[in-house]
Amino acid sequence: MAARRLSSLLYLSCPAATSLSSLGRFSRWGRRVSSFSTSAAIDEPINPSIQIDHTQLLINGQFVDAASGKNFPTFDPRTGDVIARVAEGDAEDINRAVAAARKAFDEGPWPKMTAYERSRIMFRFADLLEKHTEEVATLETWDNGKPYEQAAKIEIPMVVRMFRYYAGWADKIHGLTVPADGQHHVQTLHEPYGVAGLIIPWNFPLLLYSWKVGPALACGNTVVLKTAEQTPLSALYVSKLFHESGLPPGVLNVVSGFGPTAGAALSSHMDVNKLSFTGSTATGKVVLGLAANSNLKPVTLELGGKSPFIVCEDADIDKAVELAHSALFFNQGQCCCAGSRTLVHESVYDEFVEKAKARALKRVVGDPFKTGIEQGPQIDNEQFQKILKYIRSGIESGATLETGGEQLGSRGYYIQPTVFSNVQDDMLIAKEEIFGPVQSISKFKDLTEAVQKANASSYGLAAGVFTQNLETANTLTRALRVGTVWINCYDIFDAAVPFGGFKMSGQGREKGIYGLSSYLQIKAVVSPLKNPAWL
Repeated sequence: MAARRLSSLLYLSCPAATSLSSLGRFSRWGRRVSSFSTSAAIDEPINPSIQIDHTQLLINGQFVDAASGKNFPTFDPRTGDVIARVAEGDAEDINRAVAAARKAFDEGPWPKMTAYERSRIMFRFADLLEKHTEEVATLETWDNGKPYEQAAKIEIPMVVRMFRYYAGWADKIHGLTVPADGQHHVQTLHEPYGVAGLIIPWNFPLLLYSWKVGPALACGNTVVLKTAEQTPLSALYVSKLFHESGLPPGVLNVVSGFGPTAGAALSSHMDVNKLSFTGSTATGKVVLGLAANSNLKPVTLELGGKSPFIVCEDADIDKAVELAHSALFFNQGQCCCAGSRTLVHESVYDEFVEKAKARALKRVVGDPFKTGIEQGPQIDNEQFQKILKYIRSGIESGATLETGGEQLGSRGYYIQPTVFSNVQDDMLIAKEEIFGPVQSISKFKDLTEAVQKANASSYGLAAGVFTQNLETANTLTRALRVGTVWINCYDIFDAAVPFGGFKMSGQGREKGIYGLSSYLQIKAVVSPLKNPAWL
């Protein structure tokens, strides 16, 4: 797996998700689905064959109960049933975790060991995680609802690759020698902040775990990680593997809990030196305010999006339909950079809409543990109801419902793949982040209007452009006010490629060499030179 480009895996599985049905290694979960239809029955769910062993908080290398003794349920989105009860951390537990991380940074071996030794621990963890792919993917699917094949064949390998990428960087971080006017020696040091507070979302729990924990540890920081209350299980499991790989106690602490309690306490903690948050723009504003009003800790934010997917008049329509479909529906539409505004040139609009409708009708929805499933349930009832509310809004505002729009089955949080046409810019489904399997298709007459429509958003996370004309691609690449532009592809998440947004989609970058800068501070050191041989 290491020899294959992770971007290739995503390209193959996102634009052509049905190709996953050919993956046979994990077929033990059940029969292969032979028909591609949203009418596929939601059968009795498969019972995952894994035991939930880690439901406590991980503080100072030990699994412990919450100080309050409280716990909360985490649910199976296929049924709404409780999977397990997990320790509910609050401010006191954040205090304990931060104290452990502070001691590990100030007195422990992690920041004082050689960068090469840190990298070896991270490499060992990546190897161990790879060996436990099946168990980790099972937890991710059970807790989140995403297709097992997506978790096992795409996401967990990407997590492994991300940790190997940053393990490789650990002993290559260095400052510069700077020439100065006058007789002075000047050098810069790149130093870890200290204690990094990391808050991850529920849609890609382990991917975002790797995007944050990887660079934070490679730079020599210690970590307090707050998981999403919807998906706490996988982070606890893999953090245990990290300690089995030789990670010293206190370097990585994991607190499960809720935003107003654990999340707020971490964001406002006076002994946290750096904060990174991924989630909604509304919550990001709260996090930023708490950080500013406490010790003015720097904050990296990766927030919401309403990304345009632009189909030009020269596009190969069949390929464009498939790519636009995966850009929106991947991960049940629960993706911050989902291509949720499909903008199509008026000359090919009608053909595109008909083919987009046909593709949505073929999408296979069902138990995510079954082979060949493209779409599982939404994360929980709150998100499920929110999506249905947006669908009703689209109908009431006059958009044309081409297909879908209803719950699928009577159990769990399944929603039919939904396609709207004749979507106008002032409709809520065109302006607000739905975070679900709802494709909104509108038209444009020329590139000027396409750019105007694409940029008429408070978000600026990503965009897709589908064209065979290099000049058109270059024009749109420079005109779109977003952090990532994908040309004739989408959702390519190579470990080395930076990711982050413009405008209200966030600040700072994750992944790649740019992700390191979020966890390093620069110190200038100046000393006099006496009788130097050269300057």
